[in-house]
Amino acid sequence: MTDNRITLEEAHRRFKEPLPKLTAIKCSVIAYALRAFIVVANYGLSLKEKIVTPATAPSLTKTYACRPKLSLRIFFPKSFDETTEENLPTVFTIHGGGFVMGDPRDDDHFNYTFANMHSVLVVALDYSKSPRVHFPTPIYDLESLILAALSDPSLPIDQDRVAIMGSSAGGNLALSVSLLPSMSGSGDGVRRIKTVVPMYPVVDMSVRREYKIQTRQWKPSFGGFRAKKTDMLFPLSPVFEAAYTLPGQDHHDPLLNPFYADKDKLPPYIFFLACELDMLAGESWRMICGLTGREIGDETVGREAIGPKGELILDDERYSFETKTKEGSYRWLLIPDQIHAYDKYENLVKLHGDRELSKDAELKLIEAQKVIGKWLFEGPFA
Repeated sequence: MTDNRITLEEAHRRFKEPLPKLTAIKCSVIAYALRAFIVVANYGLSLKEKIVTPATAPSLTKTYACRPKLSLRIFFPKSFDETTEENLPTVFTIHGGGFVMGDPRDDDHFNYTFANMHSVLVVALDYSKSPRVHFPTPIYDLESLILAALSDPSLPIDQDRVAIMGSSAGGNLALSVSLLPSMSGSGDGVRRIKTVVPMYPVVDMSVRREYKIQTRQWKPSFGGFRAKKTDMLFPLSPVFEAAYTLPGQDHHDPLLNPFYADKDKLPPYIFFLACELDMLAGESWRMICGLTGREIGDETVGREAIGPKGELILDDERYSFETKTKEGSYRWLLIPDQIHAYDKYENLVKLHGDRELSKDAELKLIEAQKVIGKWLFEGPFA
């Protein structure tokens, strides 16, 4: 087994290599098929919502002239009094889906719950999907929508308390858009985004998937889905990468891979959330260790032992720590015994069939949302 292991240096690719012709065709067909399936599924959901309003539906949806085909789903907390002139701390959220799949409504449950749990305004953003568009188009879609929302007098946004949160590919995009001059303040001197919460993000596509899977934690004592050495992302990652970037792409471009961003250009407040049984967890660990000056040590995050059901581990720095700086804070939270996209437990249980895994995810999601909110209101939203 160890004979087949590769080092991080061996796994690194500075530039994206072209795929063999047949492989490229196969990836393209799969990407278009996945995208078509999602479009049809979401059209069906939108029709259903017109008949029966879901319990976690947004308060309203909006579009802006800058991106008329991209809708925003906006969640007001129930505690908000529309007759007052009060502005609310605001969290922009960006859904995942490998830059190919996904839709803002995927995060309705998360966004609805977070808005009401912490009395914040949550604005779910959309962006153009691959393979119809490529990097960096989605980043500039998001920039335009954020600027439009921040300039919208009908939205009670507290301009001094704004964060971006994103999951998976959305976590990558959240970090990337925060680097743009209009967000970081390097353009007009106004830092509009000083807080980012990337959740189980991809931050370094320069590293081959074979390295990521070999450093992934796995727990054979669980049995079933969580005992597998592989990862549900492993077969899809070449499809997503082929769709999002073109051959020859420089993997050290920080807009593509925020791992390579200069520390002083990133927001001063960053909360990394990772899932222990996720092949992407290692790169988040490497990035936060780099930001905080910590030893990376073993890139296989967490531990082989099974943790307590439905609970986070907050007294072990492999799972939870915070490093405060003069300007901000770097926070790490590893969700024990959970897989990529754990917060989508209602959908994932249809794939893996493990109801114990799903129930554990539901309980840990609630606790994670509490931890994120506490960090926001003790730090950037204080």
